Amino acid sequence: MTAKDTSPQQVAVALRTSVGMLMRRIRQSKDGDELTLPESTALARLDRGGPATAAELARQEQISPQSMGATLAALQERGLIERRPDPRDRRIWRLHLLRPARDVLHEIDEQRADMTRMVTAGIDDHSIEIMTEALMRMKATLTQEAHASRRGTDPIATEAQEAV
Repeated sequence: MTAKDTSPQQVAVALRTSVGMLMRRIRQSKDGDELTLPESTALARLDRGGPATAAELARQEQISPQSMGATLAALQERGLIERRPDPRDRRIWRLHLLRPARDVLHEIDEQRADMTRMVTAGIDDHSIEIMTEALMRMKATLTQEAHASRRGTDPIATEAQEAV
């Protein structure tokens, strides 16, 4: 397939197929005791952003507080995070990484680097730059649509109205 004969439908099929293959590869390479994707994402958010509440993490990940609660309970059970009262407001509980989480995060970083090398093998830097830009636009569109669906609005109609 070349750029000249590529339709949006062909791009969507290629993307869906590639994501499916990548997800299968990830599932096959996991050990039984490895973290789930939501668990590793929550750990990475705490690592990058510092202590946070469960509600803050749920909002950032655009998932329900109940789903985030289950994810955090699993991380706490594994001894990777702990809940501590907020120093300014004792009613609020903030989640903090514990030392064992650092080792897990290091492992995750190594796995991501391996996966990055695998999925970008044979692709030149210019093409990676273009793909990255396109994927970031897709992510923004999907995020906007997710927010709109929660509000009950149509993001495309809203965007068209704003352009007028």
